[in-house]
Amino acid sequence: MICKNVFPLLITTCFMVAFGTSQTHTLESVKNTLVTTYAETITSGELKEMLYTYASDDFEGRQTGEPGQKKAVNFLKDYYTAIEVPSPLKDNTYFQKIPSSFFNNMAQDSENVIAYIRGSEKPEEVIVISAHLDHIGTTKNGDINNGADDDGSGTVAILEIAEAFKTAEKAGQAPKRSVLFLHVTGEEIGLYGSRYYTDVDPVFPIEQTVANLNIDMIGRIDPKHEGRSNYLYLIGSDKLSAELHELSETINNTYFKLEFDYTYNDDDDPNRFYYRSDHYNFAKHNVPVIFYFNGTHADYHKPSDTPDKISYPYLETRARLIFHMAWELANREHRITLD
Repeated sequence: MICKNVFPLLITTCFMVAFGTSQTHTLESVKNTLVTTYAETITSGELKEMLYTYASDDFEGRQTGEPGQKKAVNFLKDYYTAIEVPSPLKDNTYFQKIPSSFFNNMAQDSENVIAYIRGSEKPEEVIVISAHLDHIGTTKNGDINNGADDDGSGTVAILEIAEAFKTAEKAGQAPKRSVLFLHVTGEEIGLYGSRYYTDVDPVFPIEQTVANLNIDMIGRIDPKHEGRSNYLYLIGSDKLSAELHELSETINNTYFKLEFDYTYNDDDDPNRFYYRSDHYNFAKHNVPVIFYFNGTHADYHKPSDTPDKISYPYLETRARLIFHMAWELANREHRITLD
């Protein structure tokens, strides 16, 4: 995170929603006491153990198409196999292969990693939880950019969220809608993996995609929030669906009370983060999105972005929040609506 090589057309939206709306949403998910139980299976200890592997020197900075990135995708596949979360791809391969030509020959052949929990009542409708699996490799002098926050934090959060959904499924509480765990490649060179999924080979039809929750850097604290309580920047939650935004606020106020910072959601924000991570490729197809982000820091895109600098208690709470949101979206009687 975050791609700099993107020059998208602006999305035209019919309605923009003010954050101050008084509308109240009731949580509809089945057995709300259970969702907290499943969320609590997401732990800082497990996140830390996985991230120290995923953001280690062995993975060589996970540059798209390179040997370290191949180690990363096999790590993800082995994890999903171990927790018995299948892939919706043919022959349960987990790998959505992308040829070098799609990357405009900026990278070798690569692959997205895709797993899912099948919905029990509306399996054709899907909630997509995404994070990019790649990073920027090594520096010219050979230093490894481990990318612990960018986006190792989002990657291991998805793995823990998937395990929580699997725990629920085994207990007879499979989500009503399908939940897709999408690890995309080629983000750092231009959001290529997510664009391949949405524009070339969507495993589930885009029109059946209820929402995309995109996680890109949620393990650190930026300078603005040092010494304050847990927080997250949210981007995009109100741009296509007022209902999605209000539901997000309700989930947070009910269970977590994090500080939601919408600074980067401003249409005039010069960083233009809304267009610079993988949720954008869903949003341009009118899929409601939320981009979860902790902001940049001094170690952004540097070899110093290492696992020892992650705030694992913050990462745990943020991952639990996203699980709660995905759970609610997957279990509501009606799918959230576009404005």
